[in-house]
Amino acid sequence: MNRPMASLGGVAILALTAAAANAQPAPAVSEPGPVTLVQAGRLLDRPGQAPRGPSTVVVRDGLVVEIRDGFVDASTFPGATVIDQRDRFVLPGLIDSHVHLVSDLGGQAGFLSGITENLPTHAYRAAENAEKTLMAGFTTVRNLGDDGGVTLALRDATAAHRLPGPRIVDAGNSISTTSGHMDGRLGFNDDLRDDIPHDNVCNGPESCREAVRIQVGRGANVIKIATTGGVNSRIGAGVGAQMFEDEARALVDTAHLYGLKVAVHAHGADGINLALRMGADSIEHGTVFDDETIRLFRQSGAYYVPTLSTVNGYIERLAADPNAYSPEVLPKIRWRISITGQSLQRAVPAGVRIAFGTDAGVSKHGRNADEFALMVQHGMTPMSAIQAATVNAADLLGLSSEIGSLEPGKRADLVAVDGDPLTDVTVLTSMDFVMRDGRVYRDED
Repeated sequence: MNRPMASLGGVAILALTAAAANAQPAPAVSEPGPVTLVQAGRLLDRPGQAPRGPSTVVVRDGLVVEIRDGFVDASTFPGATVIDQRDRFVLPGLIDSHVHLVSDLGGQAGFLSGITENLPTHAYRAAENAEKTLMAGFTTVRNLGDDGGVTLALRDATAAHRLPGPRIVDAGNSISTTSGHMDGRLGFNDDLRDDIPHDNVCNGPESCREAVRIQVGRGANVIKIATTGGVNSRIGAGVGAQMFEDEARALVDTAHLYGLKVAVHAHGADGINLALRMGADSIEHGTVFDDETIRLFRQSGAYYVPTLSTVNGYIERLAADPNAYSPEVLPKIRWRISITGQSLQRAVPAGVRIAFGTDAGVSKHGRNADEFALMVQHGMTPMSAIQAATVNAADLLGLSSEIGSLEPGKRADLVAVDGDPLTDVTVLTSMDFVMRDGRVYRDED
């Protein structure tokens, strides 16, 4: 049977292409880089387990190669660099699961900055806040609210170490319904509303599916939605549920379709429970729990991210200016201050999984570790609070294979402090040494 010449020609081309590919020399295997030896006085390599005594973390090519007992001498690895932390407590780089790097202002000042400042200004502020965060010992963050692509770009820059900052897991624009917490048009007059971007708001299942897909197309790593009102929303509609079940289901299902987790801003128990029933991966803030909330958390395995530090930002701004917040926001601020921590007190004994998050941007960047004292104050031990900021947060972010503990093959993200954070967690507010991906960003002699 004769075959068409075009078909034979195609086969011949494929064969020649394959042969040429096979004839190419094998790619050169790069030589391993130099070794760095981090000598630790005490080492919490796996939070949740007892710390080790004098130890050495062997680092090469940005990864932990091994951990040895005692202080390994440089002669063991010719040409190695030795970093002396023998008088300090070393632990994995910390993780903040809820930050807003673009934001650094609150209340009326933050509202006005959206009008008076341009995107390049926000970009510089985000870069500055990223550096503050890294210097505070937080080598990874989850940024839950973008501004015109600023933090998506910053994510890529810090990943390549072009700018100093943490590893960033970014949500793109946060999503809510019209007049919900993420509707940027709230507070503006009608003449301006149509000119303010709002493709992150949705109404009804189809619209909500599209809103998620827009963020997927922008390159978001996680989807952030709001099922309730917000404390800082410039609308006097409270902090209860502001989304219907079919809308919440469409948002969560669409995100999961693309393999992305869903972080849910929710204050009132009705909106929290709605999100948990729909399959949310984490609840942010979670100010009011009821018995059903606890049951749903335990059933679903979702994480609770308390963000207790927000109250620090509120209290400090009000102390500086009693009129820092608009009349529709101020009563919600006072309510949040009065009730913060009560849900955590219920969550801890119930076995709810907890991940560390601050809502930095509402609180101050670079002071992320202030959250630890509040977590301990409301029922956690220093060890469980550290677990929340390491192994738990890594699991929530889907990065357990890379960060959260110091084990061979994981990223060389290390921090060191004077004192013992397992007896006084506040020592984590004064960071002496920060390494991310094997690169030293801070070393206080």
